[in-house]
Formats: sequence, C-alpha cells, structure tokens
Amino acid sequence: MIKNQAILSPLVSALKKRSFSVLSPLKTTTATFNESAAETNDNQVPISSQYKPLSGAQRAYLDRVIRVDQAGELGADYIYAGQYWVLANKTPHLKPVIQHMWDQEIHHHNTFNNLQVKHNVRPSLFTPLWKIGAFAMGAGTALISPQAAMACTEAVETVIGGHYNDQLRALNTEFEVEKLDGSKVSGKSVEVKELIETIREFRDDELEHLDTAIKYDSHKAVPYMLLTEGIKTICRVAIWTAERV
Repeated sequence: MIKNQAILSPLVSALKKRSFSVLSPLKTTTATFNESAAETNDNQVPISSQYKPLSGAQRAYLDRVIRVDQAGELGADYIYAGQYWVLANKTPHLKPVIQHMWDQEIHHHNTFNNLQVKHNVRPSLFTPLWKIGAFAMGAGTALISPQAAMACTEAVETVIGGHYNDQLRALNTEFEVEKLDGSKVSGKSVEVKELIETIREFRDDELEHLDTAIKYDSHKAVPYMLLTEGIKTICRVAIWTAERV
C-alpha cells in the first residue's frame, strides 16, 4: 500500500496543476476571447480585414486543422501522463525528461483549446476515446519497459512531425488571398500567419521529442518494429478520423 502511494503521489500532484478535461480549458479561455473581440470592435478595422475572406473550402480546411491538431495534442498530453504515472518513480532518471516533454504538450493542448474557442470549431466527437486510448498507450508501453515508452514517443512524434509538415505545405501554398483595396496584391491573413507560426513551433517541439526518444534508447525496445509500426498505424487512423468526426 505504501509503495502504491509513493508511485501515485507524483502523478496526483501533477494532476492538481493540470486540467485534463477539454471543457475546463475551453471555459477559462472564453472570457479572454470575448475581451479580444471587444478590442477588435473598438478598433473598428482589424488587421485581418485587409484581405478578402477565405473561401468556403479554405475555411473548412482550417476547421479541420484546428480540430485534428487539438485532438492530437490532447492525445499527446495523455500519453505523457500515462508514461509519467508508470515511470516517475520506477526510473527516476527519466522523470525530468518526461516532465519536460509533458509540459510542452500541455502548452500545445491548451493552445489548440483556445483556437477552438476563437474560431468556433467543434472538437472531435471521439474526444473521450482519444483520452482513454492515449493514456492506455502511454502507460501500457511504459509498463513493458522504459525503452518501449520511448519507442512509443518515437513513433507518435514521427507521425505528428510529418502531419504538421503536410499542414504547413498546404497553408503556405493554398492560402494566398487578395487585399480588399483592389490592388490585386496577394498575401495571407493574420489568422493564417499565426496558425502557421504555431504549427511550425509545435512541429519543432515534436521533433525534439523524437530526438529525445532516440537518445534514451527507443531502438532497444522489444519488439521495436512491432511497437513502432503498430503505433504509427494507430496514429494515422486517429488523425484521419479526428479530421472528419
């Protein structure tokens, strides 16, 4: 019993500082968004209005980007929660490593929660499943071995890094719109530029996590190929589903 309490204590402490509910962050950011909207109204002409509105197809793609990326960052948040729960006491040298990556994913998750509110994008209907599945994936691989947990991180971040690169290519090439002044000069609206910068920053964080996983012996996991290829497939299916449902 004492041993179990010692294992659970760090996780309980961490959970007190973090909200794992999608609804909680959405509630806390609504006021901030309303304040921003009020400021925009006071200024009368927001910067983004210098460009023509996005087309229906462009707006639909942005909605898909925000929905799937919020689901993905929620999943990453819960994967690291599961890893931390198992490994924080079992392998003390990995505790700060996982904590650092988890903290970054918490930031990513909260950022996309805010973007959902700002752009009125509904979350994936499978959000409860993403939470359960992600925590189980993180904890399950960590229970196999620390190396298996790192193999899980390697697989997830490999897929997410490629996914973010695909989004960046689309946003950089398909979102040029003309200015409203009739000058025929094209450019990107502020909201698109900000989303590009956010995704680029988070992509770099995910690739840093990939390098960290390799540094901490992800390739020594047994069975390495089965774990990594299986998790990559799960991630790709989850991405396809979260974009649409």
